[in-house]
Amino acid sequence: MAEKFLDCLGEACPVPLMKAQKELASLADGDVLTMTVDYPCAVKNVPEWARGQGYNVKIEEIDEETWDIVIEKTK
Repeated sequence: MAEKFLDCLGEACPVPLMKAQKELASLADGDVLTMTVDYPCAVKNVPEWARGQGYNVKIEEIDEETWDIVIEKTK
């Protein structure tokens, strides 16, 4: 299992979503992508898309208005 990290602080949608799609395409099944975001729209859009792909998603609030989105590629 590999783990990849993306810093998307200061990036508004759709940039975090596009970065997530690109990174997940290069990961193998069982790998994990952790993204740090600070835009509420990314906290909604990225997990919604990932769940639609069948991936496991967990959201962790790190700070006020800063979140880690942890996506496990399960396909």
